[in-house]
Amino acid sequence: MLLKPLFLSSSRFPPLHKKAIFPSPLLAAAAAAPMASSSTIPTEKEKQKEKPLQVAKRLEKFKTTIFTQMSMLAVKHGAINLGQGFPNFDGPDFVKEAAIEAIRDGKNQYARGYGVPDLNSAIAARFRKDSGLEVDPEKEVTVTSGCTEAIAATILGLINPGDEVIVFAPFYDSYEATLSMAGAKVKSITLRPPDFSVPLDELKSVISKNTRAILINTPHNPTGKMFTRVELETIASLCIENDVLAFCDEVYDKLAFEADHISLASLPGMYERTVTMNSLGKTFSLTGWKIGWAIAPVHLTWGVRQAHSYLTFATSTPMQWAASAALRAPDTYYEELKRDYMAKKEILVDGLKAAGFVVYPSTGTYFVVVDHTPFGLDNDVAFCEYLIQEVGVVAIPTSVFYLNPEEGKNLVRFTFCKDEGTLRAAVERMKERLKRK
Repeated sequence: MLLKPLFLSSSRFPPLHKKAIFPSPLLAAAAAAPMASSSTIPTEKEKQKEKPLQVAKRLEKFKTTIFTQMSMLAVKHGAINLGQGFPNFDGPDFVKEAAIEAIRDGKNQYARGYGVPDLNSAIAARFRKDSGLEVDPEKEVTVTSGCTEAIAATILGLINPGDEVIVFAPFYDSYEATLSMAGAKVKSITLRPPDFSVPLDELKSVISKNTRAILINTPHNPTGKMFTRVELETIASLCIENDVLAFCDEVYDKLAFEADHISLASLPGMYERTVTMNSLGKTFSLTGWKIGWAIAPVHLTWGVRQAHSYLTFATSTPMQWAASAALRAPDTYYEELKRDYMAKKEILVDGLKAAGFVVYPSTGTYFVVVDHTPFGLDNDVAFCEYLIQEVGVVAIPTSVFYLNPEEGKNLVRFTFCKDEGTLRAAVERMKERLKRK
């Protein structure tokens, strides 16, 4: 029996100060499971847990992340997790060995706040090779604890309360939460299927002298879209015309399958107003290491580093040394990576089509977005719960990636960053158990 979700009510995020709220009763039960007790008389510790949850007003509309919720349900129901974007295989041995060597060599104390010099240099060298831009590793590169922290440091270091920031929906969930923490005014422009192209006329009407920054993710999570040169050139001209900053999340830059990745910072007049953010995790299948970075001109790097200093101060020292070895990998590594993911993508896309989904193109990242409506469920949350309980596969409902969740209620996201056996098993379950309505 399907349970009515709360995502699509008139209030997208019910307040947390009254009661713990989750997208649906099923997810609420999964989240609460660890708190259950076999005792009939509550202990003092359990009584403490019954107190109203406390959270600052700037965060009270945000719930436990959808990734955590769906992963808990996956474990509970023994479902194959094609939801959360972490590989179920390990990173390359040469990078892991470099970390072990760094630990054995005693590189285990605090690193310099903005990065181990060798890693800063490796990041600058990679950026020069990829974008053609020469950057100063000491003054324009800041190492962070993953790209999520780079995003937070950039927003908290450069955005003031009341500043207007444009994002493209659907968007990575940390964007809105961090902008909320900064007190920003968020404006959303929706990318729509089938190709999720940027509505340039709408962007031109929204951007203005009141806009402080525009936040871009290319290749784009969750849709797999890559921003085209025309789109990026239009964004660049609007940024220059209106004196707007650009924050660019490029963590999937090496997973560009059908076109070359273009860094917005490389376009004429853009480096001086752009913060480019990236990380090691996606490219080297080491998401748990949380090594990221932000590249920006000195006048913007100052704000990023100020925020970074009080968020994490420094990132794991031995992992930074290993990251520097990773970034010096030969081109053959990236070529093999792309071939491997193309094969995985083909397994998933062909399987999703055979199962009856409407599958939208994915030209980058390791995600595929589909329309679930052929199966007759009311919305994405209901479908994902059904998929877990009755089919044994996990996907992510995309409505959580929109300011207006109605815009995403027909779409769900799958990932193919899993080994081929896992992908084939998930595909077979969907082909056998999913029934079109």
